[in-house]
Amino acid sequence: MRLYAATGDKKYLDQAKFFLDVRGTTACKDSYLQSHKPVLEQEEAVGHAVRTGYMYSGMADVSASKDFIIFANCFYITIIFDIYMKQLITTFLLSCAIGAQAQHVMTVDVSRPTAKIQPTMYGIFFEDINFGADGGLYAELVKNRSFEFPQPFVGWMPFGNVTVQDAEPCFDRNPHYVRIVNDGRLLRAGLDNEGFRGIGLKQGEEYRFTAYTRTPDARPMKLSVELVNSNGENLLKKEIEISGNSWQKQTVVLQSPFTDAHSRLRVVLLSEGTVDMDHISLFPVNTWKKRENGLRADLAQALYDLNPGVFRFPGGCIIEGNSLATRYQWKNSVGPVENRPLNENRWNYTFKHKAFPDYFQSLGLGYYEYFLLSEDLGAEPLPVLSCGLSCQYESNEVVPLDELDPYVQDALDLIEFANGPVTSKWGKVRADMGHPEPFGMKMIGIGNEQWDKVYTERLEVFTKAIRAKHPDIQIVGSSGPSADGDKFDYLWPEMKRIGVDLVDEHYYMAPDWFFANAARYDSYDRKGPKVFAGEYASHDHSTGKANNFLAALSEAAFMTGLERNADVVRLATYAPLFAHVDAWQWNPDLIWFDNLRMMRTPNYYVQQMYGMNAGTDVLSLQMDGKPVTGQDSLYASAVLDASTGEIILKLVNAGSRQAKVQVDFDGLKKRRLIGGSCTYLQNCDWRTVNTLEQEALVPRIRPVQVGEHSLDLELQPRSFSVYRLH
Repeated sequence: MRLYAATGDKKYLDQAKFFLDVRGTTACKDSYLQSHKPVLEQEEAVGHAVRTGYMYSGMADVSASKDFIIFANCFYITIIFDIYMKQLITTFLLSCAIGAQAQHVMTVDVSRPTAKIQPTMYGIFFEDINFGADGGLYAELVKNRSFEFPQPFVGWMPFGNVTVQDAEPCFDRNPHYVRIVNDGRLLRAGLDNEGFRGIGLKQGEEYRFTAYTRTPDARPMKLSVELVNSNGENLLKKEIEISGNSWQKQTVVLQSPFTDAHSRLRVVLLSEGTVDMDHISLFPVNTWKKRENGLRADLAQALYDLNPGVFRFPGGCIIEGNSLATRYQWKNSVGPVENRPLNENRWNYTFKHKAFPDYFQSLGLGYYEYFLLSEDLGAEPLPVLSCGLSCQYESNEVVPLDELDPYVQDALDLIEFANGPVTSKWGKVRADMGHPEPFGMKMIGIGNEQWDKVYTERLEVFTKAIRAKHPDIQIVGSSGPSADGDKFDYLWPEMKRIGVDLVDEHYYMAPDWFFANAARYDSYDRKGPKVFAGEYASHDHSTGKANNFLAALSEAAFMTGLERNADVVRLATYAPLFAHVDAWQWNPDLIWFDNLRMMRTPNYYVQQMYGMNAGTDVLSLQMDGKPVTGQDSLYASAVLDASTGEIILKLVNAGSRQAKVQVDFDGLKKRRLIGGSCTYLQNCDWRTVNTLEQEALVPRIRPVQVGEHSLDLELQPRSFSVYRLH
């Protein structure tokens, strides 16, 4: 303030205000500045008077000499000190009065839990959108490895004499391969692969190159396998020898001498002669669980860290397809990975402003791998199958009811694949792939965002068939593509009539909707089918649907309502899960990544805080005799963790001011609370986002002091807090 008074440079006033904001730890910046506006305005007025040499009390116009500035500074300090002392006393007295009035008292009844929380309550939903499978979770680094794209050299840059052939193929369902001919001239022959917006390589890491090869030549042929950086330098070369005219698998491990997110793989035929190549592949050796044909380790670890209870796959709209021919067919996704036929990705041209003509499904990440990942995560698998309708937004293709049997049989065969004995047809396929033990599947989804009678009459056929052979399998139906409206209102009574076990609800809505709907399930029918909140995300359109803190906090507030109504809501999964920063079609998304790094969004951490603190039993939590669903911008739920005896509170303060809360615990009997911890997310700026370079918003943990039967809290503004008390 002295510098501002002396120089008139407003940056010093701004610095002073910032300093005051930082010191004001009990409120957000805007709240603090607003409450201190009078004193700041007086500071600026006095500073202006000193700066221009004008003083009140009839003082004459004098120049701002050095002596005057010293005098003025002393005078200024005296005035400001007097102003601040008065303001401080006034603020203190007001805060005491307001604090007494604004104390919020919440009561938790520990003696009588109101509902059981299913272990499946919080989970994950995977769909191959935003290059989430090929180019993402599936760790394959080569695009179009079997040359089966409609334009077979997409992803490849051939040089020399390279052609695509299909005579006497290595794999009958992927019949195309390349023939490389070196005619002995200086012009080399071979091809480069660009990967998925580049190939991400890390210095010192090992990568497994495989390919199926043969040569019609009598003498051995030499191939050079090379890693090329983004500057075009082939800094690593390894030679392999090819001999024989029958297909053979070649394997070589390459250790990258550089780190580069946009590398290339190069294969060069060094010998004069001919070589055929198919299924050219490059995987990190360090995949999730070190499996060949495995998953990208960091992305799979991020899923594991969510502690999910359920894993829904593989879609989503992906199971419908843009046509019945391009629907996801699970039987094409099992068996030897080299012979799984390519499928068009439903998201490659859905959005005209986000067209990706090179987006296909290799199905290397198939149903076996999904079930295996479910097992790794400790999550219940929830596969979803086509009901005989393609995407109703984009197609009118419908399987006639009298031709629906193959689709129904697919569902029955899938149950056999997951749960059947090794002596059964599909149980044997599972066993041959390396998993003789059943996966223990308990749920199946039929259809995605379908609607109207054309859906329900097909769902009913599936339901009757599954009930007849597998009465223990829970069936998931749909309430359509939105959270309300004509389709929603038609489908819910139909789901009850058909007798499905769960109804999949989807809502991609604005933050205000999520804040306003924390009580959505308070009045739902307790006797009907249960709810699966299968796809939801808060869309802040004002920021281009960024994964910001406003969106995350609104989801946290909404989820207190899911938890409070765990007798109705059995499953909840955010959507979509993954997005490649250089190849995405839809946002927001839970986890963003490039070819080397990944970033957890604020939304991810909200999901993690719920997943890690799910509890086992819902406890009644009320304020003024009502659930806390937005009163004074507060949201709350309480659960008991029977395995540890801990009481878990989830509290959201969506307001811009600190909230004083007293939580009383009824029904503790002889038990006394002795301590606990608080895990919290907090930021005064709604628009805070995490980036690949920095995760600005991450959970923090601090210890909590408690009374024997109560807890006094000062909830930070714009915060989500989870308290574990013991």
